[in-house]
Amino acid sequence: MAAAAGAAGQEKQLAPTLLSFFIYNPKLGPKEGEEEKKILFYHPNEVEKNEKIRNVGLCEAIVQFTRTFSPTKPAKSLHTQKNRQFFHEPEENFWMVMVVRNPIIEKHKDGKPVYEYQEEELLDKVYSSVLQQCYSMYKLFNGTFLKAMEDGGVKVLKERLEKFFHRYLQTLHLQSCDLLDVFCGISFFPLDKMTYLKIQSFINRMEESLNIVKYTAFLYNDQLIWSGLEQDDMRILYKYLTTSLFPRHMEPELAGRDSPIRAEMPGNLQHYGRFLTGPLNLNDPETKCRFPKIFVNTDDTYEELHLIVYKNLTSPFSLRDTASIPPTLEFCRKLDSIVGPQLTVLASDICEQYNINKRISGAEKEPQFKFIYFNHMNLAEKSTIHMRKTPSVSLASVHPDLMKILGDINSDFSRVDEDEEIIVKAMSDYWVVGKKSDQRELYVILNQKNVNLIEVNEEVKKLCATQFNNIFFLD
Repeated sequence: MAAAAGAAGQEKQLAPTLLSFFIYNPKLGPKEGEEEKKILFYHPNEVEKNEKIRNVGLCEAIVQFTRTFSPTKPAKSLHTQKNRQFFHEPEENFWMVMVVRNPIIEKHKDGKPVYEYQEEELLDKVYSSVLQQCYSMYKLFNGTFLKAMEDGGVKVLKERLEKFFHRYLQTLHLQSCDLLDVFCGISFFPLDKMTYLKIQSFINRMEESLNIVKYTAFLYNDQLIWSGLEQDDMRILYKYLTTSLFPRHMEPELAGRDSPIRAEMPGNLQHYGRFLTGPLNLNDPETKCRFPKIFVNTDDTYEELHLIVYKNLTSPFSLRDTASIPPTLEFCRKLDSIVGPQLTVLASDICEQYNINKRISGAEKEPQFKFIYFNHMNLAEKSTIHMRKTPSVSLASVHPDLMKILGDINSDFSRVDEDEEIIVKAMSDYWVVGKKSDQRELYVILNQKNVNLIEVNEEVKKLCATQFNNIFFLD
């Protein structure tokens, strides 16, 4: 018995990992012997050439084979014992493939490791969404694949793909991907009307005095307050700002290495504004004013902009300009003098509102339920399940099995257009409830002993009344 317990104690769970990621175009190497020309990007690069060609050829064959059954909707994923492959065609004839190794349970039998692949643990919808976001993020900073081909053919496209994905793939945390990756939503900051109007008026004045500013987005504590961008552009820019840019600048701040550029301003207004993109020191005439370029409205007019991100205390603030020439140091100083002091005043107003919201929500005792809410119309997302423990990963505070149930319910919802409600009795004391009503989805996890279906329903009604009193959920 002791030996068996010891053996069981050695069980180890290995998380899903990225095995390979590649992009190809079958039209680029149509003849035999030219297969390598199809491959535009392949990770890991050290894989032997013939293996790359073989893997791309296999994916091509799977896509073509599935087209015979469904000409308009080719394969999205392929399940095997050891891994799962995801396919995405973001532009005609350009295919992106991501191969993820299934989670493994490692056991020891007679002193030797035995691996059991968990074939049903990964959710197709979650990882297909991650693959689509890879393309959206590339497109935000580089434009479409076709644009690169127009700019300089296959050579330029390969260079851009290599430069972007070499870094981006390192940021994929596949072990913590879940329902939030499917939604890719935006967390909004709730404000009273008066403060909201102050912000709107400030943005209007600022855009008027800084005439090269085309779009403005205003965020506080990783939550969006105002955006002038199209929804789809803001959605992917929001993901970049909150998971990459802001955390990168937060770490030095928390370590106390971040000092204000200058504390005193004319009129004795203290302000601690600084650029997160662009000049590091406004007082140094040699400082470089390099701003990353982004591409928005790519489906329509294709605007190329410079991304200016200016932050004051805890109010990150991002602006874009349309000039083909990057903003000058003189412009940056003007922006700093206009925006800095006003943002300092606004930040204290918002902070007051933040503390009021905190007091109201903190007054109740620890609730017996956790929830995720998403609205497809405005991309609003709210989760009490996720806690951002590290800069780049949003970690769930519930068991992975429960997160998988949420993903399964979401897949069921996407198959039907009607409003729907699903209630699941999960492990020991957990109940999981999913409600879909008029473009809105709510997922609730309850942890209550000895309750029945009717009581669970009552609890969810109570939650809707307290948290979503202005949102109509059909019963």
